[in-house]
Amino acid sequence: MHILRPQFRIEQDRALAFAAARGFGAIVAADARGPRASHVPFVIERRDERVIVQIHLTAKNPLVELADGVRRFLLIVSGDDTYISNDWYVSPDNVSTWLYEAVHLSGVAHLRDHGENRGHGDALLAVSEARLQKQPWDLTQMEPGKREAMLAGIRVIDIVVDEIEGQSKLNQHKSDADYVALVNRLARAEETASQRLAEKMRALRPELEYDVGRCAGRVSSV
Repeated sequence: MHILRPQFRIEQDRALAFAAARGFGAIVAADARGPRASHVPFVIERRDERVIVQIHLTAKNPLVELADGVRRFLLIVSGDDTYISNDWYVSPDNVSTWLYEAVHLSGVAHLRDHGENRGHGDALLAVSEARLQKQPWDLTQMEPGKREAMLAGIRVIDIVVDEIEGQSKLNQHKSDADYVALVNRLARAEETASQRLAEKMRALRPELEYDVGRCAGRVSSV
């Protein structure tokens, strides 16, 4: 990941927390034909002071064969993004841009034994169901034969993370006047992603005076 400015960098612990909270991303690796990618849920674990991203793929996914204990995989985790028009600034001669948050986690991928499929499924469900306001569902509630057939059709992959990169491009480098103008504009947008980014921007510079009116606090940050 090319970090555009030092103030956009997300430090490593916060980048891991961001990725874990999202729990879904794009996994990328390359073979002789070029890059391949799949969109996957994942869990992040710490084992023996190592950071492990654990994913699963269908057994026929071409990425499975690439998890050979040598090849590197890249996980791209994206957050909210929004377009910024150049005439939203107070000062002249700005350029249009995109605000966004994203984290890249990369490392060597290892294919796990079939015996670990159930443990991975339980861990992934526990994390995912905890995000919902309901009684958690788990694999014990599934008909055993169907459950075992489903688990037999996946392969679990561990990515031993050795590179953590994160970027939160929220126009931290802009003047107070331009910053306030953008926050006010985003807070009144129809898109919830824009509203969430506005909340994050306000949290970065809470000392400034914003005029977000009825939109303030309407959407919770994630």
